[in-house]
Amino acid sequence: MADKIRCAHILVKTQASAEEVMNLLKGGESFSSLAQKYSIDGSAKRGGDLGFFGRGMMVKEFERAAFALNKGEVSPIIKTQFGYHIIKRLE
Repeated sequence: MADKIRCAHILVKTQASAEEVMNLLKGGESFSSLAQKYSIDGSAKRGGDLGFFGRGMMVKEFERAAFALNKGEVSPIIKTQFGYHIIKRLE
């Protein structure tokens, strides 16, 4: 299963929104509840959970950041054509 990982993410439109969410995360708020509240994509209702995915299934910047994380780790803010992501590796 090493070629597939499971991540959650929070996707927002602006750098400022991403920084606000990151500050809330650093303050101890739950990743899942912040995803439900702020994320602008369909995964929001699942707490940002994207399920399992392999290499080549996500945009390059997202994939590079996601595969670099250890389980439980949260990424810095990642910019893609979809907006600004904060990624958490679940498995």
